[in-house]
Amino acid sequence: MEIKEQLQELEDKLSKGLKEAYKKMIAFKQQKNTPIIVSKNGKIIKIKPKQN
Repeated sequence: MEIKEQLQELEDKLSKGLKEAYKKMIAFKQQKNTPIIVSKNGKIIKIKPKQN
């Protein structure tokens, strides 16, 4: 397996893992009814997770 293929495989695994972690974080925040804290343009903001 070439280096490019190995890097692509690693990138795919990381992307999949980050998406799964994001889904779990949103579900947890919805369950606990707590805001998601993010930084936008250098300012800290709170976002309420939406219930679907």
